[in-house]
Amino acid sequence: MRSLSQRILYFLLLLTLLGSWALAQNDQGAGQDMKDAGHATKSAAKDVGHATKKTAKKAGHGVKKGTHKAAHKTARGASKVEDKTAPQ
Repeated sequence: MRSLSQRILYFLLLLTLLGSWALAQNDQGAGQDMKDAGHATKSAAKDVGHATKKTAKKAGHGVKKGTHKAAHKTARGASKVEDKTAPQ
């Protein structure tokens, strides 16, 4: 009975060692991890750049629209003042 339990114990130990060796072989390594991190950083920077461009474009359109609206109201106000101050 003792030899059977020893064989089972050795078998389990062998499986554990082989399993840990297999996991170690699947590791990419530090160099590949750094490359992956660099690619992720590049992608994130592109996303931020696109969002900044879109936001700046929207802000520019808003400023243009607000300026046009203010100029139009100023012209209307000036026209009213001119009508009131014009000699009759």
